[in-house]
Amino acid sequence: MTQPLGFFGQRRYFLFEVNSMKKTLMISSLLILLSIAAVGQTAPAPPTTHLKVGDMAPDFKLTDTSGKEVKLSDYRGKKNVVLAFYVLAFTGG
Repeated sequence: MTQPLGFFGQRRYFLFEVNSMKKTLMISSLLILLSIAAVGQTAPAPPTTHLKVGDMAPDFKLTDTSGKEVKLSDYRGKKNVVLAFYVLAFTGG
Protein backbone atom coordinates (compact mmCIF):
# COMPACT_ATOMS: atom_id res chain seq x y z
CA MET A 1 0.00 0.00 0.00
CA THR A 2 2.87 2.38 0.61
CA GLN A 3 4.26 1.72 -2.85
CA PRO A 4 1.35 3.33 -4.86
CA LEU A 5 1.42 6.44 -2.65
CA GLY A 6 5.11 6.82 -3.25
CA PHE A 7 4.58 6.33 -6.97
CA PHE A 8 1.88 9.02 -7.16
CA GLY A 9 3.92 11.34 -5.02
CA GLN A 10 6.89 11.00 -7.33
CA ARG A 11 4.71 11.48 -10.38
CA ARG A 12 3.21 14.68 -9.01
CA TYR A 13 6.67 15.96 -8.28
CA PHE A 14 7.71 15.09 -11.83
CA LEU A 15 4.67 16.92 -13.32
CA PHE A 16 5.36 19.93 -11.16
CA GLU A 17 8.96 19.91 -12.31
CA VAL A 18 7.93 19.77 -16.01
CA ASN A 19 5.46 22.65 -15.59
CA SER A 20 8.08 24.65 -13.77
CA MET A 21 10.58 24.03 -16.55
CA LYS A 22 8.03 25.08 -19.19
CA LYS A 23 7.32 28.32 -17.34
CA THR A 24 11.02 29.02 -16.93
CA LEU A 25 11.64 28.34 -20.61
CA MET A 26 8.75 30.58 -21.68
CA ILE A 27 9.89 33.44 -19.44
CA SER A 28 13.49 33.08 -20.61
CA SER A 29 12.40 33.10 -24.25
CA LEU A 30 10.28 36.19 -23.69
CA LEU A 31 13.14 38.02 -22.00
CA ILE A 32 15.52 37.13 -24.81
CA LEU A 33 13.06 38.35 -27.44
CA LEU A 34 12.46 41.60 -25.58
CA SER A 35 16.17 42.25 -25.19
CA ILE A 36 16.76 41.58 -28.90
CA ALA A 37 13.95 43.99 -29.77
CA ALA A 38 15.36 46.66 -27.44
CA VAL A 39 18.86 46.37 -28.90
CA GLY A 40 17.49 46.48 -32.45
CA GLN A 41 15.83 49.84 -31.94
CA THR A 42 17.83 52.94 -32.70
CA ALA A 43 17.15 56.47 -31.62
CA PRO A 44 15.45 58.58 -34.29
CA ALA A 45 17.63 61.12 -36.06
CA PRO A 46 17.12 64.69 -34.87
CA PRO A 47 15.22 66.89 -37.32
CA THR A 48 17.35 68.92 -39.69
CA THR A 49 17.01 72.67 -39.55
CA HIS A 50 18.72 75.67 -41.03
CA LEU A 51 18.43 77.60 -37.75
CA LYS A 52 21.45 78.23 -35.57
CA VAL A 53 21.78 79.43 -31.99
CA GLY A 54 21.06 83.14 -31.88
CA ASP A 55 18.95 83.22 -35.09
CA MET A 56 15.54 84.86 -34.99
CA ALA A 57 12.73 82.34 -34.52
CA PRO A 58 10.50 81.77 -37.56
CA ASP A 59 6.94 82.99 -37.37
CA PHE A 60 4.36 80.42 -36.26
CA LYS A 61 0.75 80.25 -35.06
CA LEU A 62 -0.62 78.53 -31.97
CA THR A 63 -3.98 78.40 -30.25
CA ASP A 64 -4.06 79.80 -26.72
CA THR A 65 -6.07 78.33 -23.84
CA SER A 66 -9.12 80.42 -24.73
CA GLY A 67 -9.14 79.15 -28.34
CA LYS A 68 -7.77 82.35 -29.89
CA GLU A 69 -5.08 82.02 -32.57
CA VAL A 70 -1.84 83.79 -31.64
CA LYS A 71 1.15 84.47 -33.91
CA LEU A 72 4.72 85.04 -32.80
CA SER A 73 4.95 88.07 -35.07
CA ASP A 74 2.19 89.75 -32.99
CA TYR A 75 4.70 90.02 -30.11
CA ARG A 76 7.94 90.60 -32.04
CA GLY A 77 9.67 93.71 -30.67
CA LYS A 78 6.95 94.28 -28.04
CA LYS A 79 7.34 91.55 -25.44
CA ASN A 80 9.58 88.63 -24.55
CA VAL A 81 8.09 85.28 -25.51
CA VAL A 82 8.69 82.05 -23.61
CA LEU A 83 7.32 78.75 -24.90
CA ALA A 84 6.73 75.98 -22.41
CA PHE A 85 5.63 72.54 -23.61
CA TYR A 86 4.13 70.24 -20.99
CA VAL A 87 3.90 66.61 -22.00
CA LEU A 88 0.34 65.28 -21.58
CA ALA A 89 -0.86 68.60 -20.16
CA PHE A 90 -4.65 69.01 -20.32
CA THR A 91 -5.06 65.53 -21.86
CA GLY A 92 -6.22 63.59 -18.85
CA GLY A 93 -3.28 61.21 -19.31
